[in-house]
Amino acid sequence: MGVPAFFRWLSRKYPSIIVSCTEEKPKECNGVKIPVDTSKPNPNEVEFDNLYLDMNGIIHPCTHPEDKPAPKNEDEMMVAIFEYIDRLFNIVRPRRLLYMAIDGVAPRAKMNQQRSRRFRASKEGVEGAEEKQRIREEIMRKGGFLPPEEVKERFDSNCITPGTEFMDNLAKCLRYYVADRLNNDPGWKNLTVILSDASAPGEGEHKIMDYIRRQRAQPNHDPNTHHCLCGADADLIMLGLATHEPNFTIIREEFKPNKPKPCGLCGQFGHEVKECQGLPKEKQGEHDQFADSPPGMEQEFIFIRLCVLKEYLERELTMASLPFTFDVERSIDDWVFMCFFVGNDFLPHLPSLEIREGAIDRLVNIYKNVVHKTGGYLTENGYVNLQRVQMIMLAVGEVEDSIFKKRKDDEVNSTFVFLCLFLYNAITLITMDFIGYFITPSASPNTSFTSDGTPSPAGGIKRKAEDSDSEPEPEDNVRLWEAGWKQRYYKNKFDVDVNDKKFRHKVVQSYVEGLCWVLRYYYQGCASWKWYYPFHYAPFASDFEGIADMFSDFEKGTKPFKPLEQLMGVFPAASGNFLPVTWRKLMTDPESSIIDFYPEDFAIDLNGKKYAWQGVALLPFVDERRLRAALAEVYPDLTPEEKRRNSLGGDVLFVGKHHPLHDFILEQYKSDEKQAVGMPPELCHGIQGKLTLNENPVLPDETVHSPVPVLRDLTQNTAISINFKDPQFQEDFVFKAVVLSGAKKPSPVLKPGDWEKTNSDNRPWRPQLGFNRDRRQVHLDQSAFRTLGHTMSRDRGQSGSGVYSNIAPPGSYSQGNTYRPLLGRQQQQIPKLLSSKSSPSPSGRWWQGINKVEEAEPQTHEWTLKPELPCGERKNKEI
Repeated sequence: MGVPAFFRWLSRKYPSIIVSCTEEKPKECNGVKIPVDTSKPNPNEVEFDNLYLDMNGIIHPCTHPEDKPAPKNEDEMMVAIFEYIDRLFNIVRPRRLLYMAIDGVAPRAKMNQQRSRRFRASKEGVEGAEEKQRIREEIMRKGGFLPPEEVKERFDSNCITPGTEFMDNLAKCLRYYVADRLNNDPGWKNLTVILSDASAPGEGEHKIMDYIRRQRAQPNHDPNTHHCLCGADADLIMLGLATHEPNFTIIREEFKPNKPKPCGLCGQFGHEVKECQGLPKEKQGEHDQFADSPPGMEQEFIFIRLCVLKEYLERELTMASLPFTFDVERSIDDWVFMCFFVGNDFLPHLPSLEIREGAIDRLVNIYKNVVHKTGGYLTENGYVNLQRVQMIMLAVGEVEDSIFKKRKDDEVNSTFVFLCLFLYNAITLITMDFIGYFITPSASPNTSFTSDGTPSPAGGIKRKAEDSDSEPEPEDNVRLWEAGWKQRYYKNKFDVDVNDKKFRHKVVQSYVEGLCWVLRYYYQGCASWKWYYPFHYAPFASDFEGIADMFSDFEKGTKPFKPLEQLMGVFPAASGNFLPVTWRKLMTDPESSIIDFYPEDFAIDLNGKKYAWQGVALLPFVDERRLRAALAEVYPDLTPEEKRRNSLGGDVLFVGKHHPLHDFILEQYKSDEKQAVGMPPELCHGIQGKLTLNENPVLPDETVHSPVPVLRDLTQNTAISINFKDPQFQEDFVFKAVVLSGAKKPSPVLKPGDWEKTNSDNRPWRPQLGFNRDRRQVHLDQSAFRTLGHTMSRDRGQSGSGVYSNIAPPGSYSQGNTYRPLLGRQQQQIPKLLSSKSSPSPSGRWWQGINKVEEAEPQTHEWTLKPELPCGERKNKEI
């Protein structure tokens, strides 16, 4: 969800929603790591029924980590993904269902954002490579030291898109992984596993939500199912609230801003490529055992308890003397809707609403003031009452001018504070340099020093001021803080006169359609696969006049793109190697009828921001009709393999031999039943759907071949797989956004004095730290604290400096469910696939530029584990 800093704002405003994960570590016996028995009770004192994995938040950091060396090849990437899932499974330990969803073909509204991201990634990749080469040549010319440049093909993360060979191979690897786990891990014994790979259309998190909605509508659904969803996108919080399930928890990595990452030239920590001076590598540890390992980089997980967030929201949204009955569930739906104005993946945020300026609080206050006049709630079951929304927006519009002026005042004040701090630090540094000059007269002022204080023989290369890549910020021609801001905005952003009411009406109408589409997407599913917002910028809140009649409904029966068609819609020409030869030619041939869709360069409008990654990429929108017309000429060129990858698929269900559904599925294969059969809910925890035979199934007593060369084949397989389809409904069916009958409300966590942060007797208020509110807290005396101070690393993960420093951090993690390579000899003890020496733990980033500013909140996921690498080719580095 495109809401920068949303999670940080949420966790600071509602601190008790955060619970630190307790993670059980494997034991070691005679040099062999014994994996954790995940069939035992969850150490977090809670039992989860279903675990849902938004897989793209795992795939990206495992394949191109930002804070450690990347995997050497695709095989290492796959093993790293396996290891990451193992770790999450160890923490959550689902008892009924594991649902793994990879992003498939997305709606057009999402494809525009994907197109922007992929064009940016390609542009930044090329510019980054050129910058690194320039700095390398400069450093070498001045006598600096750099390690030999590795000759390897750059991993293009754009391949993590449906339709590529990489995604096809990933699906094969995950099928193998699931079969292995069902055969060998006791925690998977009675588990139902559903894999929705990239061939199944829809974004991963929305495929998960669609599954939950459809199961909730079945008579056998357990209304007290405890769901756990893994992912770092802010929209997962909104989606979880939209389900109205009483027990919904999100697990994500704890976000720590400005995490260190290695320099792309010398591989050392503490500076970026542009600051590299080509100094010799310092020895880290007596035997250099900490080389290439950033300090305190072991990432920890946290739970986000949505039931506690609902407690907070109920307290905040409760209103007295309403002309209608107060319903907390309906008011939370309205809160979710209002958050869309601050930003999402499908619409630009309104110019006057910024999360860091308290936009959500402002909207809530206006909502509570205006709702008495509206006569009811803004939304119902994902449908918007535009007459009531207009009242909220026009109320925001009345204060837009003061918002813009205050924003400018705050910017001026913060600049002044920054300059004061800069001058103070500069004076301090100059003073220290002056003193150091006389203390060490044998060294010149420009001499760099090694860790022991002696002059460096290689000599440091100091960058000149003119070498800096910083550029003056472009002039802001809109000047929202000055009179006439609306005229300047429409002229600069849309190139139209503000008096062109017809055009402004069109912009507002498109935005209103977008609001209706987004809310429907969250509560009912995709209302239209072809709709998208056709502008780069949003209108003003004060423009939302007469919107009640601007929207009726979306076109029925729209279909998603096919995978290769989506690649043509979101890829730059630089990533054309993932496409068939004649298709990629359409991206580069000057005579191509769609060559204008693939500009080699494009402008980025900072739009009031400071960094390019925050700006608006001014790319042309893809015309679907022109694209399809051009592709019709090259479709005959597809090979059978390409045709297969270009087709849409579905979900696959797996169970092991101990599962009650196992024999039922086996009978379907024995009878060779071609028609879809209903899945008996009594055999699968109430789950319902249709089953059809798989063309390439995993079957008992048949070898499951490993797609990763270093992993062994499963020669004694007992698992089975079959195609699975969610329960189907009429196109106009409305899923009710209500708490189901029989659902039990979780025990309250918040205390009466929560808002004042004190109890009635003025003792400090403390948030509940875990799932068990009755757990006895451990109290240590002073001697115990002194003992801990001597035995624990003081900079361990920098635990006390993060947002969640009031939460007790779990112990460090050491992966136990590692894979053992086939070495041509008898495997002993536990049947794993790789030796304990090979413990790939993926780490890295999900979003470009996460460390560029301290307040940037990751939009899709920021993952960091222990810096280790797969396939037994690198030794573990203990932090």
